[in-house]
Amino acid sequence: MVDRVVESSETEVPEIPETLEKVLLFTLDEAKEKMNQGADVVPFTALVVKDNLFIESHPGDSAEECFAFARHTVEGARGAEAYGFCYDGYVETDAGTQDAIIAEGGIPGEDEGYAIGYVYNIVDDKPVFEADPAYIGAAPNFMAGLKDAEAYADDEIDEKYLDDEFDEEEEVEEED
Repeated sequence: MVDRVVESSETEVPEIPETLEKVLLFTLDEAKEKMNQGADVVPFTALVVKDNLFIESHPGDSAEECFAFARHTVEGARGAEAYGFCYDGYVETDAGTQDAIIAEGGIPGEDEGYAIGYVYNIVDDKPVFEADPAYIGAAPNFMAGLKDAEAYADDEIDEKYLDDEFDEEEEVEEED
């Protein structure tokens, strides 16, 4: 997935809201685990709604299609506090083009989101990741048109996000 451009014009890493930072790091860790097991990273979103984390994959025939699926899922997620959208891509650095798993995300009502990622190299057919994730730059925020999560009453939130029987581990296993 190499058709996405996130511009980095900032010299300083901005303060990322805590819930968003956690979901971005979670998605990157999930992607690293898949790659370490030899699996492809199918683009996926993770939504934080109340005390739950919902994961949905967004396979597509092109990068544009994957992003459109993710945008559609996230922009309608009333009641969500934050989201992360993770995919395998690349970044342009001073050293040239480098492979990276990238997580973009945002919170409701903000104009821009954030992108972070792990640069990696393939050594003996296995990914070797940098020790720490790097801030990549500002990213589109699929939640820009949403209100804060608390502003939605339960009847305004999609029922699938209110299911008391939800089991995150079960959902994660189903997505594999």
